[in-house]
Amino acid sequence: ARPAQTPARPATGTRAAATGTAYTNPVVDEDVADPFILRVGKTYYAYSTEVANVQTPVRRSTDLVNWQYVGDALPVLPGWAQGGFTWAPEVMPVGNGYVMYYTARDGASGRQCIGVATSTSPEGPFTDRSKEAFVCQTDLGGSIDASPFVDRDGQRYLYWKNDGNCCNQFTSIWVQKLSADGTKLVGTARDLITNGALWEGNLIEAPNVYRRGNKYYLFYSAAAYDTDTYSVGYAVGTSPTGPFRKQTRDEPWLFTKGAVSGPGGQGVVTDAAGDTWLFYHAWTTGQVGYADPSDPSRPGGVRSLRIDRLTFDASGRPVLRGPTTTEQKQGPR
Repeated sequence: ARPAQTPARPATGTRAAATGTAYTNPVVDEDVADPFILRVGKTYYAYSTEVANVQTPVRRSTDLVNWQYVGDALPVLPGWAQGGFTWAPEVMPVGNGYVMYYTARDGASGRQCIGVATSTSPEGPFTDRSKEAFVCQTDLGGSIDASPFVDRDGQRYLYWKNDGNCCNQFTSIWVQKLSADGTKLVGTARDLITNGALWEGNLIEAPNVYRRGNKYYLFYSAAAYDTDTYSVGYAVGTSPTGPFRKQTRDEPWLFTKGAVSGPGGQGVVTDAAGDTWLFYHAWTTGQVGYADPSDPSRPGGVRSLRIDRLTFDASGRPVLRGPTTTEQKQGPR
């Protein structure tokens, strides 16, 4: 789980890290936790977890590298949700608008649950007029980290994690079909994978599905988010609803290395040239975890936004050129 309210600087700045096609991580050296990047034409939008007084920060870019802060995409929560606990927003285009899935504190149960909001613009404002949470598995600890996916036949799906680590339960990644407008669940939810590998610790979370050919790659994060053990694994399936088989049982796929600590909150975006990029957040080594005012020995840091090129080898295994911290000559196009 994450802190009730991220004690970090307001999301108001722009960081230019590129010259031409080159770039250097982090592309946003501010708190951009649990990022999600949506491409709309030639423009990219990055959404992230609450920071300071901004519930759902959104930034805009034309190159995945230089980002401009736009504002709060979800400035008002519905009546069922308490403020200060808004996490991991993701957005999906539908028809003439957009649907946002986000995590917030359910006032009735005290659990973190998933809401759904709509807007005519990717920048928002998004509005949620519902009287209760969209997904809320209260008996399994709540539900967080919703991630939409559209298959090649147009069928929409929603993936999420039951928040069992809040109360000494296992955590699983779940999937359920969505209606064409993305605002209704269809059929029955199905659990796909559960924490169990040693490196995963007591949780898996942050699902994101990417299809390549006839394979479906389910990327996920695991372990404690505020430590250098936080890492990324993946599972592979032959359909959006599985079965999925973990490919990273013995060790994670993306993990702490050099100046990059605790990478996670990952997702995949395709640039205008058709190249794929993994976006993710990470701490800077030596500045892991948020500052603790009562502990001067813990200066704290931020989960900054990073991108690295994602390719696949001849056998279909994902290969990441990273995590990088030096200048990359060939950036997104």
